[in-house]
Amino acid sequence: MTTNVPLSILELATVGVGQSGADALRATLDLAVAADHLGYRRLWFAEHHLSPGVASAAPAVLAALAAERTRRLRVGSGAVLLGTTSPLVAAEQFGSIAALHPGRVDLGLGRAFSPPPEGFVAPPRTEARDVDGLHVPGTPPIDFPDSALRARLLAQQEVVGASRSGQDFRAELELVLGLLADTYVDGAGHSYVSPPVAGAAFDLWVLASSGGESARVAGALGLPLAANYHVSPSNVLGTVEAYRAAFRPGVLAEPYVVVSADVLAAETAERAQHLADPYAEWVLSIRRGAQGAIAYPEPGTTTPWDRRSAAEQDVLRDRIDTRVVGTPDEVAAGLSTLQRVTGADELLVTTETHDPRDRVRSFELLADVWGLPAAASRDAADLVLAGA
Repeated sequence: MTTNVPLSILELATVGVGQSGADALRATLDLAVAADHLGYRRLWFAEHHLSPGVASAAPAVLAALAAERTRRLRVGSGAVLLGTTSPLVAAEQFGSIAALHPGRVDLGLGRAFSPPPEGFVAPPRTEARDVDGLHVPGTPPIDFPDSALRARLLAQQEVVGASRSGQDFRAELELVLGLLADTYVDGAGHSYVSPPVAGAAFDLWVLASSGGESARVAGALGLPLAANYHVSPSNVLGTVEAYRAAFRPGVLAEPYVVVSADVLAAETAERAQHLADPYAEWVLSIRRGAQGAIAYPEPGTTTPWDRRSAAEQDVLRDRIDTRVVGTPDEVAAGLSTLQRVTGADELLVTTETHDPRDRVRSFELLADVWGLPAAASRDAADLVLAGA
């Protein structure tokens, strides 16, 4: 199979059971080298804090390190969270990287997450449906107003220092755009210049998980959008629709949409399913656990799906049913359906495994079947094992 739609990677620096954060970070930079050779367009680093199973806490640092080790791969954030980092600091961080790697840097920004206020009433759950071959699951029964969950999230925010919730998202994006154009003036009429940002060769992106403010503002400012199918699959069509409806020419003349997906490819379907086995436990820890994502378990060490309670299955079903797992051809077929139904201009894939070599192998198999323009003839896994 070949396609003209580019593929990119979203990386979490997953920490497996028996591994350290340092192990995960080294594996992540090895993946950057492999992705560069395989022909992936971008490698974006997520921002997560205080989760035992995720080491990608500093997207700007990882992007800078990856840029130094690669030649053509674009590096960036998916996303810098504006609850913990101001737009000015984020722009200065990525502007500094772009000064040394111009035209290869993406600054993806996401709004701050905060627990719903007391008395919040969740909207009605949607039902699962299939849209032209794409499975769109119903909304999961996650009880965010639950007092114990709220207390944990608020306590974590206190430790992280997430004190920037409630900011005007459009104004924060306009600040970055103004600094880039060297035209920023605040509400009191004071002008400001940031040398790392003014004229910097990086692209500004918005990440969105619903058709709410993020998607609409991205469209109104003419910015590119990354829509989240891998974490919030029930909302993906509404996200893309809201963005396109709001789009006005700005930074871009036309809308540009990247859609994310969680995938895992292996040489056989049986091997892929074996490697995918711990995923349910890992997602459950994110949605119900006291500390967020646990260290990623080894295959065969977690509760099988058919032994989980109906309540657990309901909490996990949207993520399990939309993860694309199988042979390279099966994964490519699933991604092609996602691209066709959403009209995505590009796909952003993420893969979680216990062994980093299985993750690299999955990306290698997918690159081959997708027809990416590989930069070298050697297998990416060989490059990693050789310490490239």
